[in-house]
Amino acid sequence: MVTNAVELAESNYDRESELKALDESKTGVKGLVDAGNLVKIPRIFIHEQQRLHKYTTHGGSKFSIPVVDLRGIIDEGDTNLRRRIVDQVRDACEKWGFFQVVNHGIPVSVLDNMIDGVRAFHEQDPGVKKTFYTRDFTNKKVVYNTNFDLYRAPATQWRDTLTCVVAPRLPDPQELPAVCRDITLDYTDRIMKLGHILFQLLSEALGLNLNYLKDIGCTEGLYLQGQYYPPCPQPELTLGTSEHADSGFLTVLLQDQLGGLQVLHENQWVNVTPIHGALVINVGDLFQLISNDKFSSVIHRVLANNIGPRISVACFFRTQLPPENSARIYGPIKELLSDENPPIYRETTIKDFVSHFFNKGLDGISALQYLKL
Repeated sequence: MVTNAVELAESNYDRESELKALDESKTGVKGLVDAGNLVKIPRIFIHEQQRLHKYTTHGGSKFSIPVVDLRGIIDEGDTNLRRRIVDQVRDACEKWGFFQVVNHGIPVSVLDNMIDGVRAFHEQDPGVKKTFYTRDFTNKKVVYNTNFDLYRAPATQWRDTLTCVVAPRLPDPQELPAVCRDITLDYTDRIMKLGHILFQLLSEALGLNLNYLKDIGCTEGLYLQGQYYPPCPQPELTLGTSEHADSGFLTVLLQDQLGGLQVLHENQWVNVTPIHGALVINVGDLFQLISNDKFSSVIHRVLANNIGPRISVACFFRTQLPPENSARIYGPIKELLSDENPPIYRETTIKDFVSHFFNKGLDGISALQYLKL
């Protein structure tokens, strides 16, 4: 028997219908905001408060992710400088799993134009945007939707996403949204080139041949996600992106100047302060796997905010679609193993690992757990 108003509200709450309504609108979180007069967020977005506040946030200067200046690499500096940069990258990947790069060779104007391109896509006429809306990630190179794990996650995230798969096979340019087509092609081409430099540094940081990581396919796949976080009337109740670690080898993130990205370090949330012109680099799960835990794929999240919108552009180095995502088997790199450092994980294909990652959703628990020996 229902005995009070709270129990009555619980019994009448139909979460599935609310999720379906959001999905079928094909206008995402932005559509809710654009409808006007949104004073409270819908219940599907409310996160468990205990989980939201499990860790404190540290704002002091003692905790800030490392910044690596790549000028010496881009300008082909001396070998001593390169060695220092490799040491900095190794230290950042071991201790943080995150670092920012400056003087990386991509003009600030290109970065700003990419942010503007993602904004333009999400803010264009809904009728045009809806033509890209789908939940089919298995065959589509261009996907727009809200929350890839919408029907699985315990709480919905306050964001919409445009995904474009650009490597190893570039899509027909006509498949890309016209409003951000040219900048997406230009930006991702530059990110691929930067990625080759970063993976060379990472190879050296692991004591491997310069092109080792390239040769085993770490630079083969790339896809871009243009995230749009509308202003939220109750940011303290939800998240822009729930706590998670990335599934790929490496992520290159371009964020605007609003902030909101936090990294979990020593059981504290640390703000990743935006630096105009910088790119945020972080190790993904597949890299932690092949490095046998030498480098860490670290939990991070994005706060919701009552100002905005916040725009970010994440480029993930890993294959996304068949047949490339099932063509190789990945496990701990043999050259890194010894009697003192035995393999921690069993081997997997990217396809199988990502399937597990998607089914699990963003729950703050490492997707690598199920591969542990």
